[in-house]
Amino acid sequence: MFTSLQSHSTHKTTLILRVSSLFFLLFSHIIYFSSYVRANIFVYAGCSQEKYEPNSPFEGNRNSFLASVVSSSSQAAYTSFAIGNDSSGPPEASIYGLYQCRGDLKTTDCSRCIESAVNQIGLVCPYTLGASLQLEGCYLRYEHIDFLGKPDTSLRYKKCSKSANNDVEFFRRRDDVLADLQTAIGFKVSSSGLVQGFAQCLGDLSSADCTPCLAEAVGKLKNLCGSAAAADVFLAQCYARYWASGYYDFSDSSHEDQVGKTVAIIVGVLAGLAILIVLLSICRRAMD
Repeated sequence: MFTSLQSHSTHKTTLILRVSSLFFLLFSHIIYFSSYVRANIFVYAGCSQEKYEPNSPFEGNRNSFLASVVSSSSQAAYTSFAIGNDSSGPPEASIYGLYQCRGDLKTTDCSRCIESAVNQIGLVCPYTLGASLQLEGCYLRYEHIDFLGKPDTSLRYKKCSKSANNDVEFFRRRDDVLADLQTAIGFKVSSSGLVQGFAQCLGDLSSADCTPCLAEAVGKLKNLCGSAAAADVFLAQCYARYWASGYYDFSDSSHEDQVGKTVAIIVGVLAGLAILIVLLSICRRAMD
């Protein structure tokens, strides 16, 4: 009798442990897919007007560049490249490029984001001699001419939420955050009260060039987005963002944002259903 009760107790403990593991797995899947989809959301792209011919030397170097980007992204969050710029090949075949991940991304998430960017850039900008693609978590760019390390503060993209009205405290906090972000060297996160933000310069910029780029980005945030409760500004070589707590997903979110969230929800639900089926199977066997 005692042996039977002990066996039943052990069986229940094993079942509880299995159920706990499955719920943890479900939660992990939802978190993983949500963050993965978020990092790969499309922000903007830019394509040159000049085209290259299929099977040309430039296309060969472009393919080598993209393959090198994917390989390097598993090791580093930023790398620049210059391919075909020596005397061994025709001048028109040279390509210069770089990629960079957001400073808070893990290496594995960075690599996945870059793979997504590489897969998309040829579809967004087919046969172009220059292209840039910004996703939420990473950036990819290549050109036929050498642009590396050359300061460029031209506006590439902006996004402004609805107004925060006349909330004096919010604007004071926002200005504190933006002032702090201007001191970034590389990537920086800042917060003041309920206002948060982050900023980043491309890795090919020196600290001396990063500061004025961020100052320009912050200035445009204020001038172009005014009293917005959340805003993004992307310049050619840096970007800055701020938002009120709870307002990270803008109320005027783009179609890409909604698609990303929908995919994350669908994948999470499917993972949950799969785990639920396994859980019911375990419970049924335990009752037999």
